[in-house]
Amino acid sequence: MPQVTDATATAVPDRAPPFAIELIGIDKSFGAVHANRDVSIAIAKGAVHGIIGENGAGKSTLMSILYGFYEADRGEIRVNGKPVTIRSSSAAIAAGIGMVHQHFMLVDTFTVLENVMLGAEGGALLKEGAVKARAELQRLASEFGLGLDLDARIGDLPVGDQQRVEILKALFRHCEVLILDEPTGVLTPQETEQLFRILRALKERGVTILLITHKLKEVLAITDHVTVMRRGQVVADRRTAETNATELAELMVGRKVRLDLDKAVASPGDPEMTVEDLGLVDSRGVTRLAEISFTLRGGEIVGIAGVSGNGQSELLEVLSGIQAPTSGRIKLRDTEINAAQPSDPATLRKLGVAHVPEDRHRLGLVTGFAAWESAALGYQDDPELGGRFLLSPKAMQARCGDLMQGFDVRPPNPMLGSSKFSGGNQQKLILAREMVHGPRILIVGQPTRGVDIGAIEFIHREIVAMRDKGCAILLVSVELDEILALADRILVMNQGRIVGEIAGDKADEQKLGVMMAGCALDERAAS
Repeated sequence: MPQVTDATATAVPDRAPPFAIELIGIDKSFGAVHANRDVSIAIAKGAVHGIIGENGAGKSTLMSILYGFYEADRGEIRVNGKPVTIRSSSAAIAAGIGMVHQHFMLVDTFTVLENVMLGAEGGALLKEGAVKARAELQRLASEFGLGLDLDARIGDLPVGDQQRVEILKALFRHCEVLILDEPTGVLTPQETEQLFRILRALKERGVTILLITHKLKEVLAITDHVTVMRRGQVVADRRTAETNATELAELMVGRKVRLDLDKAVASPGDPEMTVEDLGLVDSRGVTRLAEISFTLRGGEIVGIAGVSGNGQSELLEVLSGIQAPTSGRIKLRDTEINAAQPSDPATLRKLGVAHVPEDRHRLGLVTGFAAWESAALGYQDDPELGGRFLLSPKAMQARCGDLMQGFDVRPPNPMLGSSKFSGGNQQKLILAREMVHGPRILIVGQPTRGVDIGAIEFIHREIVAMRDKGCAILLVSVELDEILALADRILVMNQGRIVGEIAGDKADEQKLGVMMAGCALDERAAS
């Protein structure tokens, strides 16, 4: 298949200087891994510039070099046309570069004011510094629409407000260039739109923004220019207005990608799982799940949407037998599971329940195992693999080879270590292991987290194919596009409860966002 490339991509884009940032011939290796290969990018002043690429494309390494976490082996960085040496984050800040990380760098027990001042106290007299900082932060918040209570504790703030604190921190340190790493991954659609309004306000006042994301829709909505990276190199630079999602996806992967999903209308059958008033209280007495009730039928995909951290992970663990519920019950046809009669993953597997966990490294495979060993996890009692007491490596390797061929795992080498595969290929191996036995119920957590766009296309098709064979599928994802594309019914979780339900063909991001925020959806909007 021909590779999609852009012959002019490695040249610095033809836009009028002076540039806010120029990365010229950046090269970085980690042992045998060549993370950045002669990368040259020019970022226009006052622009929103997106950098996209699959996992392992080198975009995070490049930003880590710009922010001083790593030092390039070769190449040059220029800020406002002048060469600079950046060997630390403090040097980056001194050069006017700030960064909002995907996982916020905040102290939960500190106030907004204390977090912003941390490391920039303004001298030994904290009280005097705090007075000056408060005045400056109030000015910045007003100018850029970052309304925040400076005396609020970080741990009491919603995620969207915490992100605004990170932006305020960067502005307080006089950043002229702001890097945002996957900024919408933990936001509701409404919080995402609010973030975009803030970014537009920053742009209007001359701040240059570098947006690192895998969400093509957001790149097209907010950026002026977009750079595409693949395998450590720049393969294309585009004015956003002159490109589209299909072209960008093809450039990212190097081949044509189908972004739409052919999915027939579901024909749900009999109930396979009934959950009634399920509750979970953790060892510290904190309620993680409360009054969870729903029915899962064969031949349908039920999606669970919600901002990460609202009980989805705990629900997956209870339904898959990793944790026992503290109240309520789960009915699997003739089998009941409750606090007095808990189950476990092995027993549920025998009842036809397969589980693809959220965290593939912690629960899905053993990174120190070869692929053929990880491919047998949980199914080592299968007689075809040699039985309970004496497993057959030859049979296990043959099974793994078949799974790899059927699910396009690359490279198709059962002897390769599990850790050596990309995230997408690790996920495909786990999906193959769980799907090949034809389960009645498939519980899937974050099926495409950290997965490349080409693998997403394949995984979505396989999930729909399982549904069409009559499997009952429960899908948990923080990616609303994924929920909307796959789910026949959607349940929304907030603070450990199901706060809404809507048919998949009636749902959109706006409606789901309202429920994700814990608000009731107007019945007229749901119809």
